[in-house]
Amino acid sequence: MPIDVKAALSAEPTVREANWTERDVLLYHLGLGAGVNSLDPAELGWVYEKGLRVLPTFAMVAGQGISAGNLKPAGMNMPGIDIDLRKILHGGQALTLHAPIPTTGSARISSRVADVWDKGKAAVIVLEQSATDLDGNPLWTTGMQIWARGEGGFGGDAGPEVTNSVPEREADKVLVSPTSTQQALVYRLSADMNPLHADPAFAQMAGFDRPILHGLASYGVVCKAVVDGLLGGDPTRVQSYSVRFAGSIYPGETIETSVWQDGDTLTLLATCPERDGQPVLTHATMEVRS
Repeated sequence: MPIDVKAALSAEPTVREANWTERDVLLYHLGLGAGVNSLDPAELGWVYEKGLRVLPTFAMVAGQGISAGNLKPAGMNMPGIDIDLRKILHGGQALTLHAPIPTTGSARISSRVADVWDKGKAAVIVLEQSATDLDGNPLWTTGMQIWARGEGGFGGDAGPEVTNSVPEREADKVLVSPTSTQQALVYRLSADMNPLHADPAFAQMAGFDRPILHGLASYGVVCKAVVDGLLGGDPTRVQSYSVRFAGSIYPGETIETSVWQDGDTLTLLATCPERDGQPVLTHATMEVRS
């Protein structure tokens, strides 16, 4: 059986140590398109070590980039999970920040399968990761939803029902984030070296016209847009950030993020205007600190 739910849920967490430097943070931000206007002091704060700030979404790649010497495509190695990687899809991502991420640091990251949902034609594997500093102080917690096509129908819990809704009024803010044609080539140096994001022939075999931008790059682009456009450029104001991935974009296209604000809760919808508003990120919310 490709998914042994009991084995997956009962397995002990795996723990690894992650280390990163300012260079990793700078490269990550460049992979999100930061620094296009390097004379803008606000942009310089993302791409220059003097006064460097760290986007909270850096947590998704911490310890996986150049400093780690990680130049292999991302894979899946979890107890009880034996799935053809061509069947999986990154369906959703959640992040909760417990403390600001330092520009240089180390963390212990504990990973476990928190749940497995039966969606009929697919299974959803919920992978939870918790990071602490080396003194045991919490840094962040993430939840990744991995869709495994063709692996459902085992009689398990379908998981929570999520409705795709935004407020029935005009957005309070619309943030526009152009991407560059080489952006996926830069972003992949921070973590995911999957050829889908670089090799035109491989992308065509996967059903795309050309290489696509990483979903987690879109995730970071939208976070940066919100931090710059609504939070005064202060990444420490982000408390949590969760999304569902709804569609891919090609490097060079634009991500347009509509934002509805209700106190400290932001509802987000990211679309691609070059494709008549095709959704990119949905079910997206961000809790912010005042």
